[in-house]
Amino acid sequence: MSTPTPGQPVRGSSTGRPIMALLDLLGRRWTLRILWELNQAPASFRELQSRCEGLSPSVLNTRLGELRENRLLENGEQGYQLSPLGRELIEQCLPLAQWADGWAARLVEQNGH
Repeated sequence: MSTPTPGQPVRGSSTGRPIMALLDLLGRRWTLRILWELNQAPASFRELQSRCEGLSPSVLNTRLGELRENRLLENGEQGYQLSPLGRELIEQCLPLAQWADGWAARLVEQNGH
């Protein structure tokens, strides 16, 4: 499977509209988890694999390549880190994370736990 690129056909879209390319990239196994972990702090390959329990080295290597190719992460002094574009993407995801926290709280409240 090739790296999703805006303007090129991607999973679910023959046109490769930018939003479809982004959804294809973010929908790949472990991609969002890797970005989320790097939002917490930069990490070496081994540390990132440890934080993403159950992630195989080959999948991690593939995802890191895709994220680097799409300029969402970069290598820094402390290992892999979000690039400015990656940080901007995570900022756009924060309202979704806040919504998820409220959703979880309402479910717990409704279920009486």
